[in-house]
Amino acid sequence: MAVRVRLRIKSLETGRSVETPALVNSGFEAESPQVLLPQSLARRLGLWPPPPDARLVEVGTAGGPVRNYMVPGAVEVSVVTPDRVRGPVRSDVMISNLEYEVLISDQLGSALGIVILDLRGKWRFSDEGVVRETEGPQYWY
Repeated sequence: MAVRVRLRIKSLETGRSVETPALVNSGFEAESPQVLLPQSLARRLGLWPPPPDARLVEVGTAGGPVRNYMVPGAVEVSVVTPDRVRGPVRSDVMISNLEYEVLISDQLGSALGIVILDLRGKWRFSDEGVVRETEGPQYWY
């Protein structure tokens, strides 16, 4: 089991928002807060087809290099739990036509104060002692 948290993702261009679980992925290293969105979710938020400020970038993955569109500063991201909301954090968006889950970069996870306690699904916010359980996955086909 992995750590997934519920995010509220709001497009700054369209004002559309969605809540969805996202995989906290410390292997998704980035220089800025980034959230990877499957293409179908990007479409729902009004970010597909890519806006004019998007650029095609090549990124390394475990399966080899892939090309994704990157849209700088396109969304605000918050973590939503039953008892609190943490954020929003302005984030770049990576749009993937291969991935079906939302992924959080190391920088975004840190900015949102997410601390992984156990890779089997236990986490907390950096400013609390409450142990939280992972969310189930949601796939965006």
